[in-house]
Amino acid sequence: MIWFGPAGNSQSFAAMGYKKTPQIPEYLEIMGLNAYEYQCGRGVRYNRESVLMLREESEKRKIRLSLHAPYYISLSSVEEEKRQNSIRYILEAAEAANLMGAGRIVVHSGSCSKISREEALALAKETLRQAMHALDEAHLGHITVCPETMGKFNQLGDLNEVMELCLVDERLIPCIDFGHLNARTLGGIKTAEDYEAVLLTLRDRLGEERMKRFHSHFSHIEYTENGGEKKHLTFADTEYGPDFRPLAEMLIRYDCEPTIICESAGTQAEDAGIMREIYLEQKDKSGEPR
Repeated sequence: MIWFGPAGNSQSFAAMGYKKTPQIPEYLEIMGLNAYEYQCGRGVRYNRESVLMLREESEKRKIRLSLHAPYYISLSSVEEEKRQNSIRYILEAAEAANLMGAGRIVVHSGSCSKISREEALALAKETLRQAMHALDEAHLGHITVCPETMGKFNQLGDLNEVMELCLVDERLIPCIDFGHLNARTLGGIKTAEDYEAVLLTLRDRLGEERMKRFHSHFSHIEYTENGGEKKHLTFADTEYGPDFRPLAEMLIRYDCEPTIICESAGTQAEDAGIMREIYLEQKDKSGEPR
C-alpha cells in the first residue's frame, strides 16, 4: 500500500470546523488520505492526552503517522555542544513519536557553510551513529529515523549525502524530498527518467527493500540560482515543479510503497489528494490492481 497525507493541517482543517488534534484522523478520512506528519519543527511540544487520542483515532482509521523533528537539529555542527543537543532533540522526537504511534521521524542533517562538505558529512555520520546508540539505550530503536534531502545549496543533504548517512545503520530510511532535490538542481527533476535515476540510486546504494518503502516529502518549491530553495508553493503554482505524474509512473514500475507527505503552503491535504488521484489513475492505466 502507498500512503498519502499532509504535513500538519491545511487551511481547510479549521475552515471545516475542526480545532483539535484528535480530530485530525476524521478530517483525513473525509479527505481520502491515510497518512499524517505531526510537526515538531520548532520544538517537541505536545499535549499527552491529545496525542494519545490521536493515536487511538489513527489506529481506528488506519492512518499512518510520522513526525518531523526540530528544524534546528544539526548533525554536522562544528560545535560539539550543538551536536550533542541534536542527539537529545532526536531522542525527544522519538519519545513523542512512540507515544502517538508514529513509526518514523524526519531529521535535517545541518549546514556545511563553515567547513567542507566532506568534513560536514563525517561529523553528521558520527553524530547519527551516536543518536542511533542513544535510541537503542532508551528502548526507542524501533522508531525509524529518516534523514532528509535538503533544498538549499549550503545545507548538507544532497541525494548522495543522504545515501551516505543512511549507510550508518540499516534501519535508517531516507526522506526523499523531491521538491528539495528539484530546487537544489535548479529544476533538474522533470522526466520519468529523472525520478527513475533517484529510485535506482536508492536501490543501488541501500538495497531494494529500503527503495520500496522510503519516506518522501513532495511540494512545488520556488528556488533561486544563488541559493536553491526559496519557499514552498501550492500545486496551483505551476511555474516551479516538480510534477508528480512521472514519479507515480516510476513508483508503479518499481513496485514502491512509500509514505508521501505533502508540504504545500496551506493546501497540503488537498494537494496530497491530487497526488493520490494521479497515482490511482496511473495504476489503472498500468493494469495493476489498486
